Order: sequence, then structure tokens, then C-alpha cells
Amino acid sequence: MSILSGKNVLLGISGGIAAYKTASLVRLFIKSGANVQVVMTPASKEFITPLTLSTLSKNPVYASFVNEEEADSGVWNNHVDLGLWADLVVVAPATANTMSKMANGVCDNLLLATYLSAKCPVYFAPAMDLDMYKHPTTLASFEKLKSFGNTMIPATSGELASGLVGEGRMAEPEDIVAFIENDILDKLPLKDKKVIITAGPTYEAIDPVRFIGNHSSGKMGFEIAKAAANLGAEVILITGPTHQKVTHSLIAIKPVTSAEEMYNEVHKHFETSNVAILSAAVADYRPKEVASQKIKKKDSALTIELEKTKDILASLGAIKTTQYLVGFALETNNELENAKDKLKRKNLNLIVLNSLQDKGAGFKGDTNKVTFIDKEENITSFQLKSKADVAKDLLNKITEEINA
Repeated sequence: MSILSGKNVLLGISGGIAAYKTASLVRLFIKSGANVQVVMTPASKEFITPLTLSTLSKNPVYASFVNEEEADSGVWNNHVDLGLWADLVVVAPATANTMSKMANGVCDNLLLATYLSAKCPVYFAPAMDLDMYKHPTTLASFEKLKSFGNTMIPATSGELASGLVGEGRMAEPEDIVAFIENDILDKLPLKDKKVIITAGPTYEAIDPVRFIGNHSSGKMGFEIAKAAANLGAEVILITGPTHQKVTHSLIAIKPVTSAEEMYNEVHKHFETSNVAILSAAVADYRPKEVASQKIKKKDSALTIELEKTKDILASLGAIKTTQYLVGFALETNNELENAKDKLKRKNLNLIVLNSLQDKGAGFKGDTNKVTFIDKEENITSFQLKSKADVAKDLLNKITEEINA
């Protein structure tokens, strides 16, 4: 999954021959998982049709404040709503004319009005002939737009529409998408940070058929992994058996089954990590002897001798140096006291407490109700939220702590 997945991308197209490339650009944004809304200048419709872009973006394309067929209806295309909808604006191609207007606040079409209304990052990809690209007024537009905080996607050198060869060719669609992805990643707070996350249950074998396990679905851990990756972290997601799935370019999934396997996999990566978040529901006990054949039902009772599994969280707390270590505590009574005790005993930086007494919290559901307790025993309680929102709260807390 791309870092653009789920983001609202407003693609502004101005009137240059490079507009023909925007069909591929829209497809690449859609393929990355982004929601795409196209706004065209009137001149750009001479180079590519709104129908093509509407079909590819799966959204209506806007090119004027009022659609011709609705001119008498009083319905208009709201540039303010479009600007506020966008998570990022990409103007490609950005012609000399459109850039000059952007730089000087000229507002004579829907795209320019939307640009002036946007509160999100803006990228612009210049495209024009060689001499136009080098003209002092164009260079001044570049600098003025960048001084506003807009990001320029540099043009490349190559054969131009005039037949000349030189600088001014709009970057290729693949390069525009890659540039934006890399730029977003470089600005994210967990860029270059390695985060280990454990998720799901462990299964401890009784015989080749049966096991000791629990009801953990892994949803919480997977949401934490997505939240960490969306902040730019390199995520190692070590997961027990689960039906949960995630596809993200920054998440490497390491499937395990038993507590022993999870222990070994966590320790393999811990030394080089910056953060470890252990949300998995690891079995505390396992059968001391595992039958090599399926145990037959022949007696009225069956006794299985159990032994303790290795305490992964405590083992990390004992060896951590600069790592930020987070544990989870699922309690049914004396919640705060038990969580604080676990925080100290296992040398954690933060513990996330949730209680099976709270409706909507715990295993399998899509919601959770948690309390954060840090090593100074500061307590932050939250209302019932989706697990995705809990994950964001947790990553915000960690980011704040490690970047302090």
C-alpha cells in the first residue's frame, strides 16, 4: 500500500500539451489507493477530454464554476469545498500562464480559486518550451511559489513539442507520484524509525490437532502497524495466527504460531529497533509435553501438565537501551494497580490498559477503550473509540515522547 492510500488528491490540469499525460497520472494515483478529483482550466480541455479523466478518476470533472447544463439551476461548483476536501493539490501540467496567476493571486477560473482556497500541501509540475522555462518571469514564478510553501516537481530535459531539446518537459507520471510519495515520507515524524509490533494470539500445541489459544483477533496490532507505517516508520509486524490482512510498502509481516516463535522473532529485530509495541495476546502457559499423535478420547478426564512460556515483554525490558517499549494490559479487576505493577516490573516506557469490564473493549471487536500510563505514572484515559483511532492516539503519544 502506498503512503498515498486513502488520501484525497486534487489534480489541477492547465492548458499545455503535457496534459495528455494526466490520464496516466490519474490511473497511478488511483492505483496507489488515493481518491482523485480533477479540476481543469478551460484551456486544458483542448488537450484531453473531461470524459476520459472522469472515467479514470471515477468522479465528475470540474472545469467551471457552473456546469453548462445546470446554468439556470443555481447549482455551482464550490471551490472552497474542493480546496478543503483535498489532502494535497497537484497542478500538472503547470503552465507558465497558470503559475504566474498562482504566484500573483489572479483568480479567473475554478482551478485558481480552488488553489487559493486550499489549506493542504501543494505540488506543481512545470511544463513548457525551453525558452519559456528559462525566462526570468517564469523563474520568478518558481521562486515565489516555493516561498509560499508550495513544492516544485522539477521538469526534465528531453524533446519538447516545438522540436527543441532541452529543459521544460513535464516529469513523467510515474516520477511525479514517486516524488510526492518520497516527499511525504521525508516529512513524516517516524521517518527512518524502525518499529516492532506484535499482534494476534499464539497457539500452543497439545497434539498435531489441538492447541491452547485465546480469542485475540489481531485487529488492534494491525491497526497500530498501519498507523505507524502511515507516519513513515519501517514496521516489522510479528503476528500470530489471524485472519487480519494489511498491504503497505513499509510493513514487513513475520507470521509465527507459538510464544517461543514470537519470542525468537522479536529478539531477532529488537536490537536495531527504535520502538517496540507488544500488543499480542501471548499464551502464558504451554503443554510441557506435546503428543506426537492425536490424543484419543478414551478417559473421562484428561490432565495436561503446563509450563510457563518465556515472558517476551520482560525479556525486552531487561535488555533495552534506547528503545521505547510499550506493553498492553488486559485486566478484569484492580485494573490500574495491576497495570502500574506491570509497567514497573517489566521496565516499560508506556502501558496501554484496557478492561474486559468496559463494554466495547477487548477481543474481536472494532472498538476499544484504553488508558495510557507512562513511566512517570501519568494517566491519560480515552472514551470508547475505533481501534484505528486508538492506534493513532498511541502513535501520537509515542511520536511526541521520542521526538521530545
